Amino acid sequence: MTRRICLNADIGELPGEAGRALDRAILRVVSRCSIACGGHAGDAASMAQTLEMAQEFGVLAGAHPSYPDRAGFGRSRNNMSGAELAVSLKDQVSELQRIAAATGAQVRHIKPHGALYNDAAKDEGLAGMVAALCVETGIPALLGPPASEMERAARTGGLTYIAEGFADRAYEADLSLTPRNLPGAVFHDPETQRAQALSIALRHEVTTRTGETIPLHVQTLCLHGDTPGAAENAALLRAALEAQGIAICP
Repeated sequence: MTRRICLNADIGELPGEAGRALDRAILRVVSRCSIACGGHAGDAASMAQTLEMAQEFGVLAGAHPSYPDRAGFGRSRNNMSGAELAVSLKDQVSELQRIAAATGAQVRHIKPHGALYNDAAKDEGLAGMVAALCVETGIPALLGPPASEMERAARTGGLTYIAEGFADRAYEADLSLTPRNLPGAVFHDPETQRAQALSIALRHEVTTRTGETIPLHVQTLCLHGDTPGAAENAALLRAALEAQGIAICP
C-alpha cells in the first residue's frame, strides 16, 4: 500500500507582489493551503490571487481565520466577547467564500491561525465555536492538532477532521507547540525540518524539545509560508518525502 501524506501551507499572509510570488512558489509544492482572510493578514486582492493560483496548481484551498488582530498578526484576542469573536470569524470566512464563488473556487476546510489555533486546541468553548463555524458556512472539514479539543468538537459536529503536524516547529511533551518566545521553537535549518518531517510521516513520532520521543499521528504536515526560506524548504521536504516512497496528496 502506498504511503500518503498531505502537505499544507498557510499563505496569503505577506503583502504585495513579493508575497504573491512566494505563495506561487509554495503552491507548486503543497497539496492543500489555508488562505489568510483578513483577521491577521490578507485582503480581497490577496484572497482572489491566492485562490486563483491554488486552482491553477490543483491545490485544495481553505480559510485561515484568526483573532482580528492585524497589528499583532493574530496573537491577541484583545478582550473580545465570544459573540463578537464569532461574528468576526464568520465575516472572515464568508468573505473568502464570496471571493471563491466569484472565481469558481471552493473553500474546503477551516484552519484557525496563530493564537486562535493554540487556544482552540485546548479550550472546549473556542473549539466548539470553530466547529460550529464550519457547519454554519457549509465547510466540511476542520484542520488542527491531533488529540485536541478541536478534534473532539469536529467529531461531535459530524465534520471531517484533518490532523496536522509541523516540520518547522518544536513540540512539548503534551503535543502542544513550543511557545515562540522560547529558544528553538522554530526550526530554520532545512535538515532539522527534513528529519522531523520524515519522523512524523514514516514512524508517526516526534522528538520533543526536552528529548522525549512520543507518538504523533497526523494526515498533513504544515509548511509555514512566512518562515524565511519557506519555498526552498518546502521543495526540499517534498523531495525528501517522495524519495522515501511517500505520495503527496490532499
